[in-house]
Amino acid sequence: MNQITMPKLSDTMLEGTLIKWHKKVGDKITVGDVIADVETDKATMEMEAFDEGTITEIIVPEGGVVKVGQPLANLEGGKKSAVKSSAPAAVASMASMASTPTLPASTKPQTATLPNGSHIKASPLAKKIALERGVSLLGVQGTGPGGRVVAADVPTAATTHTAAPAAPRMEVPFSDADTKTPLSGMRRTIAERLLASKTQIPHFYLTIEIDAAPLAKLRKELNAAAETDGTAKVTVNDFILLAAARAAKQHPRVNSAFAGDSIVEYGSVNLSVAIAVEDGLITPVIRDAQSLSLRAISTAVKDLAVRARSKKIKPEEYQGGTLTISNLGAYGIDSFYAIINPPQAAILAVGAIVKKPVVNAQDQIVAGQRMTISLSGDHRVVDGAAGAEFLATMRKSLESPTSLLF
Repeated sequence: MNQITMPKLSDTMLEGTLIKWHKKVGDKITVGDVIADVETDKATMEMEAFDEGTITEIIVPEGGVVKVGQPLANLEGGKKSAVKSSAPAAVASMASMASTPTLPASTKPQTATLPNGSHIKASPLAKKIALERGVSLLGVQGTGPGGRVVAADVPTAATTHTAAPAAPRMEVPFSDADTKTPLSGMRRTIAERLLASKTQIPHFYLTIEIDAAPLAKLRKELNAAAETDGTAKVTVNDFILLAAARAAKQHPRVNSAFAGDSIVEYGSVNLSVAIAVEDGLITPVIRDAQSLSLRAISTAVKDLAVRARSKKIKPEEYQGGTLTISNLGAYGIDSFYAIINPPQAAILAVGAIVKKPVVNAQDQIVAGQRMTISLSGDHRVVDGAAGAEFLATMRKSLESPTSLLF
């Protein structure tokens, strides 16, 4: 008899909620069948069978919360398949953790397959250690030949996924007139990660005010043209994202992570975009953002936002970010400071464009449009001067926004 267990669908997942069974006791399943929907801390995903047989018992009913590795159902008969190293983007392997093949303790380089079908060069021993520790090799900078991830790199990667310290339990008084709602998986993960960030990362903060009048003018012109030719409009945030990506490429220390005994400077700028969803927020990733056009950035973020809010985001689409942007301007917030999204070294907090009196180059008080951008930095990685230079580059781009069109 085989057991179908709750898989680990992301590096932050500790448990999942069994939303719906697509199969019942007595049903035969084959490899590739969608057998259940599971809600993780990030999204609701279809779970695919990797074993063949007949379901003899449903252990967890719909609505049940199950820790990673715990059994969901019993399976009997049929032919057991090998655990695949890659799965469809939004599909989770249902193979039992106990049946995961042991990787040989060899140092011969191999390629680890990610959920999105891309590859990471890693030795079997490195993969074995990562599997045992629940560490993702995505974004790990290998020190082996050709940039391969070797065993010595994995403990370093593990330090970027340090568990949050347990928060002291507080006795909170409440009465029958109050509402007490258990934490969802997403809310619990947010609480743990942000507690870890504020208690383990030495934050510092920098703020600049940008003349947003040229940006507002250019956006208005572009969107007027878009109405004429039927193309999609661009937002202020699209300009912010592109300016941040290009500035981060010029100032790589901002696009970095603290890795215990080293600092990892990422070769690409993978922007994590904070998007509010029903039970919190999620940060889907725009990859290689420094190489994209304004239109490409705009299209990507719109698509990710729609699927994030409908819980259709794929696991690989919210992992591997290197710099986070949080924009509350649409909510009428003028300025704020954000908490760093570990293991990243910086996060940007963007406020609304505000009309206010300003002093121009002729020392005259005139009506102006200003926008505040704040950087929260990990002082173990980013120094004040490096952060200031990054923000200055952003300001130059945003105050001459036509430069972002090329």
